[in-house]
Amino acid sequence: MSQQQESQPRPGDSLIHPQRFTSVKDVYDVQGLLESALQIKSDPAWYQDRGRGKALGLVFFNPSLRTRLSSQRAAQLLGMDCLIMNANQDGWQIETQEGVIMDGDKQEHLSEAVGVLSQYCDVLGLRSFAGLQDAASDAAEGLLEQFIRYATVPVLSLESATRHPLQSLADLITIKEEVRKPNTKVVLTWAPHPRALPQAVPASFAEWMLAADMDLHIAHPEGFALDPAITEGAQLYTDQEEALAGADVVYVKNWSSTTPYGQAAPERKEWLFDAEKQKLCPEAKIMHCLPVRRNVVISDDVLDSPQAIHLQQAGNRTRACQVVLNQWL
Repeated sequence: MSQQQESQPRPGDSLIHPQRFTSVKDVYDVQGLLESALQIKSDPAWYQDRGRGKALGLVFFNPSLRTRLSSQRAAQLLGMDCLIMNANQDGWQIETQEGVIMDGDKQEHLSEAVGVLSQYCDVLGLRSFAGLQDAASDAAEGLLEQFIRYATVPVLSLESATRHPLQSLADLITIKEEVRKPNTKVVLTWAPHPRALPQAVPASFAEWMLAADMDLHIAHPEGFALDPAITEGAQLYTDQEEALAGADVVYVKNWSSTTPYGQAAPERKEWLFDAEKQKLCPEAKIMHCLPVRRNVVISDDVLDSPQAIHLQQAGNRTRACQVVLNQWL
């Protein structure tokens, strides 16, 4: 190792909560975490032995492409082993309710499953989506909170009912790299979708942008407002074109309704982000967390334009996971 490498500071040990990473509220220093991620990205080899002899366990109750592979890759780049399990498919059916008589089709309780996994792994990741049936139930984050309670190692959210912190951190890294402008105007705009989707990504994105002191603007149809406790400090619109004017970043994302809860609105085709909408902010970088339904959420000509940076976002998912895992090694 060179003298130059030896003099490089490692990311501090107090940037995130020692036992969980579930939202921006678990981050003590957002700017510090961002700078640490950029540092790791600039010299990943410096950190390649940090996790040697340790293991990351990933438990998926819902499907994944970017989260699964980027987290696995992040572990590998830190020298960690990675164990992956599809809950209720790769093992026994898991009971998640407390105090039940387990005389049905579920053979193992979450308490034992997580207790065992904690002995095999040094960090555990959990992915579990919103049910979109009851707002209070989703907001309570029952499965994630149980998982944290039973775990004896740090727990990493791979997306929960209400937040997707790794995606939001990757979004912040991408904006930092791609938009070099003070007082960045960031617009989060709703888009149509044939299915009802969780609010986790947009809610999380709003929280992280506000925590990073971005000038955040949110556009959505009536009935699709995000939780006011999350969006306090953002400018809100029900007129998409008004919100888009002069944007530096446009984050296009569908989410289900708030009132009534959990419904889609595929008929709102006028909210599609297409070339005409892009003319309102021609210099803006266009973002999406993926997967994206082309010509439903965003048109081909926008996604294939030089302004689209959704693939860079996906690439930074690895860096987001690396910097979080590095805090616990």
